[in-house]
Formats: sequence, C-alpha cells, structure tokens
Amino acid sequence: MKTYKVVPRKAMLASALLAVLASPAWAQDAATPSAQSPDPTTLDAVQVTGIRGSLTSSMNLKRDSQGVVDGIVAEDIGKFPDTNLAESLQRISGVSIDRTSSGEGSKVTVRGIGPDFNLVLLNGRQMPSSNLGNGGGGLSGSRSFDFANIASESISAVEVYKTTRADNPTGGIGATIDIKTMRPLESEPVISLGLKAVNDSSNDNLPRTLQGASVTGELSGIFSQRYADDRFGVTLSGSYQERDSGFNQATVAEGWATFYGNESTDWRALPQPGQGYADRIQNRPGPTDVYARPQNTAYNVNGVQRQRTNGQATLQWKPADNVTTTLDYTYVENKVQQQRSELSVWFNYGPGDSTWTNGPISAPILYSEDMTNSDVSMGGMKLATKNTMDSLGFNVDWAVNDALDLSFDVHNSTAESQPDGPYGSAGVLGVAAFVRGKTTVDYSGDLPIINIALPPGGVQAADALVTGSVFQNSYNKSKVQQYQGRGAFKFADYSALDFGVGHTKVENRSASAIMQRDTWGGLGTPADYDDSIWYADDMARYFDAFSGHGDPRLTGQFLVFDFDRLRERAGQVAANGEPPCPTCYLAPTEYTEDIRTTETSKSAYLQYRTTFDWTMPLHVAAGVRYEQTEVESTALVRVPTSINWGSANEFNLGYAAEGTFIGGKGKYDYVLPNVDLKLDLSETLALRGSYSRSIGRPGWTQIDSGRRFDTIVRTQGGTGSRGNPSLEPLLSDNVDLSLEWYYGESSYASVGFFRKNIKNFISNTIVRDNSAGLHTPVGGTYWNEALASGCGVTDMPCIRDYIFANHDGDPGVTATGTNSAGQRTGTIVGQPGDPVAGFDITVPANQRSDHLDGWELSVQQLFGQTGFGLAANYTKVKSGLTFDNLSLGDQYPMIGLSDSANLVLFYEKYNWQVRAAYNWRDTFLNGIGGQGPNPNYTDAYGQLDLNISYAVSDQLTLSLEAINLTDETMRTYSRHTNMLRYATQTGPRYMFGVRYTF
Repeated sequence: MKTYKVVPRKAMLASALLAVLASPAWAQDAATPSAQSPDPTTLDAVQVTGIRGSLTSSMNLKRDSQGVVDGIVAEDIGKFPDTNLAESLQRISGVSIDRTSSGEGSKVTVRGIGPDFNLVLLNGRQMPSSNLGNGGGGLSGSRSFDFANIASESISAVEVYKTTRADNPTGGIGATIDIKTMRPLESEPVISLGLKAVNDSSNDNLPRTLQGASVTGELSGIFSQRYADDRFGVTLSGSYQERDSGFNQATVAEGWATFYGNESTDWRALPQPGQGYADRIQNRPGPTDVYARPQNTAYNVNGVQRQRTNGQATLQWKPADNVTTTLDYTYVENKVQQQRSELSVWFNYGPGDSTWTNGPISAPILYSEDMTNSDVSMGGMKLATKNTMDSLGFNVDWAVNDALDLSFDVHNSTAESQPDGPYGSAGVLGVAAFVRGKTTVDYSGDLPIINIALPPGGVQAADALVTGSVFQNSYNKSKVQQYQGRGAFKFADYSALDFGVGHTKVENRSASAIMQRDTWGGLGTPADYDDSIWYADDMARYFDAFSGHGDPRLTGQFLVFDFDRLRERAGQVAANGEPPCPTCYLAPTEYTEDIRTTETSKSAYLQYRTTFDWTMPLHVAAGVRYEQTEVESTALVRVPTSINWGSANEFNLGYAAEGTFIGGKGKYDYVLPNVDLKLDLSETLALRGSYSRSIGRPGWTQIDSGRRFDTIVRTQGGTGSRGNPSLEPLLSDNVDLSLEWYYGESSYASVGFFRKNIKNFISNTIVRDNSAGLHTPVGGTYWNEALASGCGVTDMPCIRDYIFANHDGDPGVTATGTNSAGQRTGTIVGQPGDPVAGFDITVPANQRSDHLDGWELSVQQLFGQTGFGLAANYTKVKSGLTFDNLSLGDQYPMIGLSDSANLVLFYEKYNWQVRAAYNWRDTFLNGIGGQGPNPNYTDAYGQLDLNISYAVSDQLTLSLEAINLTDETMRTYSRHTNMLRYATQTGPRYMFGVRYTF
C-alpha cells in the first residue's frame, strides 16, 4: 500500500476539508488552476493517507478552527472509520451514543446534552428527523436524529461544533453536527467499488422461526470525475446493506410501583407490620426507605432484519473562474422488520414471600406471589417500519472580487417514518396457558431468575390460547425548507466581516392509531387452536452471555408460534358470545391522534474576525445572531360529550363519533452573541476561550395544541394533558476554555473546561379546568336524593341502587339488571343541572434553571515511523440536573448526562492497517417512566471493535472487522440495580470486505 503520494497543495487542503473552517472563503484563490494547466506557483506537498492521514486532518481541523471544533475525516475515499456514523462519532471527546436494542449506534449525546438538543446538518443545512414511538406505535415528540439510517461509505467528514457560532443554524445546545459528503471539484477523481459479507452472531442465538440468513451482504460504490478543464464535476455514490441480527432481553417492561416504607393507603403497597402477610417479608423496607414492586418480569427473543439504502448525487459547475454552482441530492431508506417471542409473568401486588436489600433504596432480592391457575404469558410481536429521508439542495458561491464573497443556498428535505407491514407498524398477540402456580423471581444477579410452579409436563400446546391483542399504526413526517444567504467582506488589514440572513420552515406531523382487543382472560378455549401452531422451546439457552442462565431454578419453557397463522385463527374465534372479528387483528387506517406543527424561523447574523499581531498573535471572532421563531400547531383530539357512571367505582367519558382539530400559536425571538478567542502562545501551544448563547427547542408533543382527557374520571373530577405552543426554548449561556499543545507530527494533547448555564427547563404544571362543560352525576340531584335517603357519601353501590330503583328511565338513567352480588347494573349519565366536572390538566411550562460543568482531555500520539499510534480522550461532566432516587415526586433531570472515554490503538505499515478501538460510557439516565416518575438508568458499558485491512495492490484492499468483539451485554435499571428494566444480549458482528479502486 502506498502511504505517501505527491499531490498539489490545494488538492491536499481540499481533500482534508481544512478549507471549510481553517480558511475563510475570501482567502481562497478566485480561480483554481486546472490539471492540464498547472499553476507554476503551486508547490508540491506530501499528503498522508490512511489512518495517519485521517488523524492528521482531524487534528488540523481542531487546530485551525474558530471556537472548539472536533471531527473525523475519512481515511480514504469510501473508507470511514466505522460502519455507522454514530459509532464513529463516539470516538470524539465529549460525544457518547445511545444504542438500539440490537447493539447498533443510533443517537448521540454531546457533553451530557441529550439527542433532542443536538442539531444535525448535512453540508451546512438543517436536516429533518423522524421517529416512531416505542415498539413502532404512539406519538413521537423527539427531535433527535437517527444516525443508524446513514451509511458511512460516502461520507467524507463529520464536524462537531461544540461552541456556538453566529453563522451556524440554531438548535444545538450540546453541539451542532455537520455531515459532509464528497464534492467532485474539491476531491480527487475516483471510481471505487466495495463488497462486504456480514455475519452477525446474534442471529444464530434465536429460535428457528426468528432467524434470518447467516451471512448477508453489503454493496457500495463511488464515482467521482471532473470534466471540461475541471469546470464540471460529477459524484455518484450509493450503498445497500442487508443485516440480519437478533437480541434477547430479560425485562420488567411495565416498570416498578414505588413507595415509601410507611405507605398504607395504596392497595399495591406491602402490608404494614402486623397486617396481612407482613410476617412473610424478610428485611422489610423501613418507614422512610424507598422500595418498589414489579408489575411483571419477562424473557423475550427477537429477530431483526434490516435493509438500508443510501444514495447521493452531486453536480458542480464553474461557469466562470469566480463562480461555482452545486446541485446535490441525498436519499436514505432504512427498512426494519422485527419479530418477537416472549415468556412473561404478571404480578397482582398480592400475598407472597419476599426478601429486600437494606435501604434507603430497598430493592427485592427474592420476590414471589401466590398464584393458582394464573397465566403463563407467551406473547408475540411483528414490527415493520420504513424510514426515508431525501434532501435536494442548490448552492451558488460567487467571489465578487478580491474583497467580497457571496453565497446563496436553498434546500428542501423530508424525513418520514411509517408502517411497512400488512398489520400496521406493530402488532402484538397475547398468548397464555392458565396453569401458573406460585411465581418467584430472584433479582440479585445480572439476569433475573424466574421460577414458576407448573403442573407435571409444564406448559403444553393443548393449554394455550390467544388472550388480548394490540395492533397499531404510527406515522411521523418532518419537512425542512431553508434559504440561506451568506457573505464575507475582507478589509485591507485582513480582518473580515461575515454576514448572512436565513429563513427556515419546519413542518412536523406525528399521528397514531391503536386497535386493542381486551380479551385478556382468553379468546375462546384452547380447543379452538390447533396444537401444531405451537412448538416448545427453552429461554435459558438464549441468554448464555449472562451469568445465571444455567440456574436450575430458571423456568424457561415456553411456546413459539407462527404469528401469521395464529393472527388469522384469532380472527375466526368467537369471544364472550360475540361473533368472530377478523378486523380486530389489523391496525386501524384512520388516525385517532394527529399533531401537526409548523415552526417558521427568520435569522440574521454579523460576525467580525481579526487577528491582533502582538507579542503573541490573538485571533478574535465576535458575532451576534438574531433568531425569530413562530409556532403554529393543530391537533386532532377526541371530543368528550358525557360522564358515564358505569359501575360502582368507574366513571368514564363518552366521546363524539369524530374528533376535531384544535389550534394554537406561539412566538419567541432571541439575540445570540458569541465571542471566540485564540491566543497563540507559541507555534505549538494555543489557548482558547469562548462565550456563546444558544437555544434548544422543545419537543414536538410539548408544543402540541391539543387537550386530551383521560377516559377514567373519579368522584373528585378527571385528569388530562395538553401541550403549550407558547413554550420558550431552553436558553444556554456557554463558556469554554482550553489549552492545546501540538507537540509533534500528527500528535497533540489538549485539556478543556466547559460550563453551560441553562434556563427555561420544561416541567409540568397542573391547571384546574372545567371548560369542557361536562356534567357529572356526583353531587347532582339524584346523588343528593340518595344521600338524603341514608346512603353514605362513599357508599357508591348504595347510591347507584337508589338511583336505579327510583329513576330508571328518567333522563340519563338506564338500568340493565343485577350482578352476582345482587347489585343493580346500568349506566347513569350526568345531565344539565348536575355539577360541571373539573379536570386537573397537566401542562408543560418553562420553570427551572441549572448548570452543567465538564472537562475534556485528549491526546493523540504517533510513534515516529514505527507505524504505531494511539488516540485517547476522556470527558467528565457534572451537573445539578440529576435524578434524586429518594424522591417520589415529579423530577426533570438532564437525560444522557455521563462520563465517557475512548482509546484507539493502531498500526499502519507494510500494506497493513490494524485498529483496535475501545469505547466506554458511564452509567447515565436514559429516560423517566414505568409505573410513575421512575428513573431508567443505562449501566456503564464498554465495547471493543477491531478492524484489519491489507492492501493487496494499489487498487485492491481486503478488510476484516469485528464489532463488540468481547460480546458485551447492556443493562438498564430503575432506582436500584436489582430493579431491572432491560438486560440485553446481542453478540459480536463480523464483516469481511473487498474494495477495488479503478
């Protein structure tokens, strides 16, 4: 392999992309000499390629930039360091990633700021993002960008702006991340073709019905050429990847019901000493301890298939020496199919034996509940979604004269996530055998050990039947239209004034619909289902990466089934005297929730750059950006029309047959200053200081205009929620200080401190609202008559019996019979003249402020000409924006806050490239939820990846990659490590590749 080659210096700078930030536009030559007519003043220089070249270019990007900027530059054409952009970004100091359940990098956190508050650009343009809710269903309010959708082969560089600049679009408090694609007039001509064979070992660790192909393929190609004396250029690139993988999880998916030890009124709490089964509780939580009981525990196995297509086309034309036009188009498609089989046990917060850890956070060690002929649940799921993104942009750069450059850019981009299967975005079939006795779970290890008392022979196909089901459709579409005009004026003293205006319109739509059939007690009888639908398997063999999978107490027997066949059969079975319902097992096509929001932003900026040539040169950039944003939201909501008293303890809302759209508006504007200073202490030592102000916009569902009421109403009224289009964005004042030492060829060390003072954090407020005008029977004429007759105010059966006995047939009163307890049944509906019910509406509001501090340490060292080198970094963050595990109230911490570290060791010589990369992220909060305001922490995780390549010739390269080489597992828990949420096993992934460059 040729490690060095001689090229013109200008080509070297372009290929390294240093001109993007290191040099202002006005400093470039008005005309670039063509290859046929070389400029006699141009000197030859050595361009270093491969790993060393990439690290050198990344170092120079950092060294020559305005403010704090880090990045990754492709080693060679078509060879980015990782197969996924998120996994490449995690090598940068301060950048950590969220992984999907299948172990692939997806979203990024920068300096402790979560994915929703990092802005992603493509060639300097704001990109849309679309996401579906968990499990392919529900509304999505996220602004986070999913890097798993983008292949890395045609990416030339990724730049991470950690400090805010006036000329960058707003929206990234953590960072602005700019993805760069190839430009034909700025890159060396190339024709390259790559092939990869992928073996994902996680696919082999699945039931046979869930497995995909053992080996899948990946094809990528790049064509980039210049014509007409380098005045016209074409770049075409594309990739197609199929990946069949799997993941296996132990879960407490429904979360933990959490209490203080002295809780005595909630029926889900443990009995107090001397009551109920309190004597069966070992090391009972103390009165002030926080403890939690599980809703369920499960094992599941998942087969995942993905087909990812990426394509880019770029045309560049120089009609004159001082004018360059660029037209580019990017297309992304990522299809995902997933099928799941599950074994789960559900708890009723009933009597049982339990043993608990010491407080103040008291978690179960052993937990059991007494069961008799309860359900062994064995559900299945099919998910199919398609994510697409396309971006069309046009750019004109005009060097008007030696002093003035102008640029105009326009683009239109769309991201869309939608169902891609016959049953909607996701379908779930509940299955059960009602043979479960006492159930015990040991939560003390990495893998919970479920033990179920079963009859002889265990779970049999003859005992199984369908129970409840959920089929859902989700849809999310985001569209960005952006116009940008920029300019730079150079003064005689080589200082410069940057200026620009912009107009950005973002349209976002999120919609969902659910078909749920609540036949959880069983659909028909087991005799309604052919035994050949099922086959027996054992969960224990799918969790071999966890200690405890061989525990003899583990009850892993479950039934796997053909989802399509069982879904069809369920639609043929009658339920509770009702006829069969085939349409109950299809997702509805009409959305019942639909949020449509438009953000329109206008911006203008000025920035002055100069250098004071004192004893030590001081580079200064001071700017200000003005941003004005208007928000308009409409939301489809169900319209409640009545309050219906249907049983002793249940009041439910009645709704109109069709929903209606409700609208709302908001507006805000901000002045966002920035100052960047760089003092060259010597030729190798630089001191930086930056101040900036940045904003992070609220989530889409937070600025939703719709008001939604919870269906169940209590005697004291109801509850509900609505968004707030008038929410202000998060506002952050940022300070950065860093010292950088460039002490050798391609070698440097740096230390940096940063602080973010963040205002306008969003938390919930409760507003009492009776504007719906719904009359409730509680306190009405009939109610008061019942109380006067002698019924107690809390004796609901007595009150209902009186009303039915004395007013059946009157307006709003319909008696239907009696139940097994001899109580009258029927419905009582609130009427005009009855009290108007109030509702506690949860509304987001800007209420809080806090700060975040951090340190970044980086070192890059090449060991002379030995071929060996390393790159390492460590980021430490600290903030008051953390979750208090001892509090059971609502909290609003910063999601994603964590320390992180990276170590890359490499060898590059004699046609060989070897790189071992270890990435580590400390424990972090990934969200809140699951049986109330409980934290969900992702445990500390480290992963080792290995890449080996050999250049057979200048044209042909062979490569071998191993991802997650040491077979690491991931774990998520709540307030205590015993309070498991998800324990996930994937497996190593291996890729063998061939690339030929013509």
